[in-house]
Amino acid sequence: MTYIVTGGAGFIGSCVVRTLNDAGIDDILVVDNIAETDKWMNLRNKRYRAYIHKNLFLEQLPKLRNIKAVIHMGACSSTTERNFDYLYQNNFEYTKTLWNWCAKRDVPFIYASSAATYGDGANGFDDRGNIDLLRPLNGYGYSKQLFDLWVKHQATVFPPQHAGLKFFNVYGPNEYFKGSMASMIFHGYRQIRESGKIRLFRSCNPDYADGGQLRDFVYVKDICNVILWLLEHPNVSGLFNVGTGRAQSFRELAEATFHALGMEPNIEYIPMPEHLREKYQYYTKAEMDKLRQAGYAAPFMTVEEGAVDYVQEYLSKGFRIY
Repeated sequence: MTYIVTGGAGFIGSCVVRTLNDAGIDDILVVDNIAETDKWMNLRNKRYRAYIHKNLFLEQLPKLRNIKAVIHMGACSSTTERNFDYLYQNNFEYTKTLWNWCAKRDVPFIYASSAATYGDGANGFDDRGNIDLLRPLNGYGYSKQLFDLWVKHQATVFPPQHAGLKFFNVYGPNEYFKGSMASMIFHGYRQIRESGKIRLFRSCNPDYADGGQLRDFVYVKDICNVILWLLEHPNVSGLFNVGTGRAQSFRELAEATFHALGMEPNIEYIPMPEHLREKYQYYTKAEMDKLRQAGYAAPFMTVEEGAVDYVQEYLSKGFRIY
C-alpha cells in the first residue's frame, strides 16, 4: 500500500517522509514542484518510490491504486503572495480535487490548514469555535479558510478519515529553502553567524514591548508525530489546531537560539516594514483541548527545547537535513 505525500520535498512534507521512513514505510509517492529550487536536497536521504510533479499528479490520479493515505502538505505557504488567483487554484481547488478523489476511493485524507485562518485572533484560537466568524489577514490564510469552510458547508462526500491541521508557527530542520518564509530561529542563527546579533522587529502595538510579540512556536518533529498518530488512529477526523498551547515571545525565541550556541543574547530592534504593520499578528496560542480529547497525549517541545535540537543537531552541522 502506497502513501502519497504532497509537498513532499518541502519543509513539513519532507519531514513527514522522514517520519514515515523511520516507521519502516518507504512505499511513498512524493508530489511537489521543485523546479529550480534546492528542495531536492530534502529528498536525498529519504526512501520513496517515485517523485511526481504536482501538475502531472492530477492527471495520474485516476490510474492510482492501492493508496493507503494521502497526506496533503503541498501549498503556496507564502503569507505575502499577492496573486490570489494562484492561491485559489493551488490551495483551494487542488485540495478539493484530492478530497473528492479520496472520498470516492475510501482513502484517508490528512491536509494542512493554517493558524493564519484565525487572522488577528479577535475571535480566539479555538478549533471548536465557529470558523465562519474568522477573518484571515492575508490571501494565504483566506485560501486555507475557504477550504475549511467548503468542508463544513459544501462537501457532500467525505473520505473515511479526514483531518485538517491548523499549524501554528512551525520551525525546524528542512526549512532551509523557504527564503523569507523560514522561521526566526533559522534567520536568527544566520544573523548570529554573520554579525553576532539577532535583529527583531520593534512593536507597533503599545500593548506589546519590542520583542514581546507572542507566537505559538511548534517544532516540526512534533507536527510529524501528530500526523503519524493520526495515521495510526483512522477513526479520528476533524479540524484540529496543532501548536504547543503556549505563547512565547520572539525575544524568548532569540534568547533560546543564543543559549543553544552557548552565547549571551545580543538583540537589536529594527523598524517593522510598513507593508507588514496592518497585517501583523501580535499574539497566537493554539487551544489544544480538541486534539487532546481525541486521544493525542504526547508532549510538545518548548521553544527552549526545540532550539537546542534544531541549532545543535541541524543548523550547527551545516544545515543538516532531517
